[in-house]
Amino acid sequence: MVAADVQRPAGSATHDVTNQPPPLVPYDTSDDAALLEGLRREGAGWAEEDVRRLGTRAGSAEAQEWGEQANRHEPVLRTHDRYGHRVDEVEFHPGWHHLLRTAVAAGLAGSAWADEQPGAHVARTAGGLVWGHTDTGHGCPTSMTYAAVPTLRAQPELAEVYEPLLTSREYEPGLRVPTEKRGLLAGMGMTEKQGGSDVRTNTTTATPTGELGVYTLRGHKWFTSAPMCDVFLVLAQAPGGLSCFLVPRVLPDGSRNTFRIQRLKDKLGNRSNASSEPEFDRTVAWLVGPEGRGVKTIIEMVNCTRLDCVMATATLMRKTLVEAGHHARHRTAFGARLLEQPLMRQVLADLALESEAATTLTLRLAGAADRAVRGDDGERAFRRIATAVGKYWVTKRGPAFTAEALECLGGNGYVEDSGMPRHYREAPLLSIWEGSGNVNALDVLRALGREPGSAEALFAELALARGADARLDAAVASLKAELAGADQFGARRLVERTALALQAALLVRHAPHAVADAFCASRLGGDWGHTFGTLPAGTDLDTILHRALPGLA
Repeated sequence: MVAADVQRPAGSATHDVTNQPPPLVPYDTSDDAALLEGLRREGAGWAEEDVRRLGTRAGSAEAQEWGEQANRHEPVLRTHDRYGHRVDEVEFHPGWHHLLRTAVAAGLAGSAWADEQPGAHVARTAGGLVWGHTDTGHGCPTSMTYAAVPTLRAQPELAEVYEPLLTSREYEPGLRVPTEKRGLLAGMGMTEKQGGSDVRTNTTTATPTGELGVYTLRGHKWFTSAPMCDVFLVLAQAPGGLSCFLVPRVLPDGSRNTFRIQRLKDKLGNRSNASSEPEFDRTVAWLVGPEGRGVKTIIEMVNCTRLDCVMATATLMRKTLVEAGHHARHRTAFGARLLEQPLMRQVLADLALESEAATTLTLRLAGAADRAVRGDDGERAFRRIATAVGKYWVTKRGPAFTAEALECLGGNGYVEDSGMPRHYREAPLLSIWEGSGNVNALDVLRALGREPGSAEALFAELALARGADARLDAAVASLKAELAGADQFGARRLVERTALALQAALLVRHAPHAVADAFCASRLGGDWGHTFGTLPAGTDLDTILHRALPGLA
């Protein structure tokens, strides 16, 4: 009998699909007790319906596909048109525009600054925590637009023109005269190849023109993300020193400002978002704030974007935890569901603790930002130090967290179409963007040394949990003693301990006992290994899992 005579079955049994989880979508990204409780606690309970609506949309098949498409079809740089004219435009997939249009309409860009209702900045942050389940990259232009508003206010006549457009909920792509558009996005250009975070070494020059407040720039920036934004805040060396400038892509007369995009960066992650190297050559710019005070002027923008780094990391944690929990609920191994396996339950519960701590701290920082804007000096001092602490620690935890969540899916998690590799590649960016770990650790030291009110505000916050947990009390006492001899050598250790104490204090006050007790026992009590899934014996895994992943435990 030859091979051709073999009778083959009608179906192909070897390709039957069994023991694979169903698609997660649609799901509600706002179905997160820690997020909703924090939203109400920090003064934005009035926004809960909108946050829930946005969460439902973020978890829809359509919105999830937008995120996939925007990352699969990366931005393309067009330096010239077909006739040879310089255009310096970046083309994005329609999925990118759908994501941005929804985000801007939901108030995730600058609109919180136009909302006088207390809690507006908290509502925006909560919106980011749920909408960020779609894609991280498009959060860059919304974050920079949000952060540009307080910096621009240093030059009231410019703020009068641009702020209504930066706080608009209209997304209108395309390069046109800014004042002729219904809404604008803003970017920033600080770093240069010779200095990175050391912006005082910048060599881009700003030359005054005959018109008051108007300069021309000449130089090259090393990292300028979202180059299709309408306006940029840029640092350059003026006669009086390093200064901040507003650079529009299109000038008031309709001509293109010189903004030559030399190339797009080939990045590890964040690939839906274009990051570029623009060159300035007689580029027209308007001074923002006094000459020589560029760092002081733009630092408010940095404080805002650092909060968004914490938010984006907390979002990635939550997203990958949900993915891991979904897989564990439906996958069977060694005769039982993964979710029923003791080791997997340990890992998921430990991840759940880390996720809740990150989300709770994010919303506390947003609450401080909201109240600081409204004139609360104590909250302003707390925000000053706690944002740098949170930026350092939460974003450092992101890569390890996403790696562990990916591993929960086994080999399936290592495959690109699972989505987990994309999330894993995003995580390291957030500890680098707006200052690496060392930069933020040094910033904490700077706050302690130059602004004593920051330390007072931090310990006032920690004191609210005094007496609730002996391990926390001991950690706070140790932290006070350590501050007396704080220096660069021990800065990272100091910031780490500060972050853990702050997260523990928030959980002790606001989370269920099982969550707070497990966090304090593992993170402060010394009964924790070097990887996730090493919680101490007796941890109430059931309560932790039921809270973090409703219906899964």
